[in-house]
Order: sequence, then structure tokens, then C-alpha cells
Amino acid sequence: MKLQFACITLILAMAACKQSDPPPIEDVVEKGDIYFSGYYWNIKNSLGNAVGPGPNKFTASSDNIWMDQNGMLHLKITKYNNIWYCSEVISVKEFGYGTYVFTTASDLTTFNEKTVLGLFTWNDHSFQSQANSEVDIEFARWNNVTDSLLLTYSVQPVWFDNSAPYIERTKKPRIPVSPLKGLSTHIFRWTADSIRWESYTGDQYPGGQQLATWTYHKNNITRRKLEGSGISDPIIIPAPEDSTNVRFNLWLLNGQAPSNGKEQEVVIKSFRFIPL
Repeated sequence: MKLQFACITLILAMAACKQSDPPPIEDVVEKGDIYFSGYYWNIKNSLGNAVGPGPNKFTASSDNIWMDQNGMLHLKITKYNNIWYCSEVISVKEFGYGTYVFTTASDLTTFNEKTVLGLFTWNDHSFQSQANSEVDIEFARWNNVTDSLLLTYSVQPVWFDNSAPYIERTKKPRIPVSPLKGLSTHIFRWTADSIRWESYTGDQYPGGQQLATWTYHKNNITRRKLEGSGISDPIIIPAPEDSTNVRFNLWLLNGQAPSNGKEQEVVIKSFRFIPL
């Protein structure tokens, strides 16, 4: 009986001393100004001095950036008190090598020659080593009213102001204009050895009619990015490094007002990232 009592006492003591299970560790979710296509995004806001690209003034006003009831992102260039304001969103999440998929839901053929839509990667901290880790898909007439080649693929550094620009780092594919009046999907697959761009009709990838494709390989020569007094290291294919995010912006070339004096709006249906 004494032995049985002792065992019971020991069991009770062990139960009393047993620590409770620790609370589950909750995932820390970074928040942003808006939630679009499964990611949080911050809105660029620069109402003082004009900043790049352009330079322009960027605003977080709901007149310029908003989500509609179908979950699509709207970017707009607006005029208020005789000042033009542009739009840009910046992903909170950082990205690396993989496939970036963008689907637009606007008539991109209506762009004024001063208007630029950018779908691209950027890194505030990698100018010196990786030319800001920038890979671009852009829609613009680049100040040429009659330009019908609205789509531009490029990888930085691209030196457009040079009398002998780095033409091997940019491509304006010849595609029909009509597919850019509705849903179209544009991608780039970024690896250490190459960057491949593709464009399709519709909102599926893969899927739809392929409109264009272009590949930039690591067998090209090195180039340096020049910005102000800064000169980057020589680069062939920039690497993502840390802090590389995705950005969408709608802006005015050289910060100049649209020649037709009209505001411009673009709708982005979705964004998707497929890691390697």
C-alpha cells in the first residue's frame, strides 16, 4: 500500500510540474498600403520635389491608385491644381530568380507619346553591384507620336541618352497593335544565365497566342550604369541580390505633361511569380 501511495504521489507531482505547451508561433505577415493579387504593396508618395522616373510627382491619392470590386489594380495619371501626378506601387515581398507574370486589362494603344507604363523589378540598394537589379517590360511611344511598336523589353543598364546606346540590352518586338487593346499577358523568366521575355493574348500563362519573345544571354558584353555622378560595376545580367521588389508605375516621360492634356488610366488584372 505504501508503495502504491508513493507511486501515485510521484505521478501527481510530475503532472503538477509539467509545463504547458508553448503557444503556436504566428507567422509575421508584412502589411502594405494595398493587397493585390496575393501580395501586399506600398504606394509611392512624393508630393514635394519631383523624383524618378521622369522626374515626376507621385501620389497615394485614391484618385490615382485603387482596387476595384473585381480585385484589379487601377493606376492613373491625374491633373490637380495644374500639377500632374503619377502612380507607382512597390511590392512588400522581395523576389529573386524566377518567372514574373503580368496581365493587363486596358487598351494600351491609347497612350499619349509622353505616357509610360512600367512593369519591372528594382532594388534600392544594388546600384553599384547590380545596376539596381532592374528588368523591364514597358509600354510607351517614347515621345514619338507615330510609333506603333508600343512594347519594350529591356535589362539595365540601358543608356538611352548616349549617342551609341546599349542597343543589345533592349528590344521593341514587332507585334500587331490590336492584341494590346484588351487582355494581354507579359512575362520574363530571370536566371543567372539569361532573361527571356514573352507576350501573349489573353490572361493565361502559358496560353493564348504568343505575340513576341526575346532572350538576352550572358554571352553579351559588360556594361556600366551611369546615374548622376555614380558609375556601377560592369554588368552583363544583373542579379536580384537582397531587397529586390516588383513595381508597377504609370508616369510621364521627362516629367512633361501629356500633349493632349488628358489623364491616363491603366488596369492591371493580376501578377504572379513562379520561383525557379
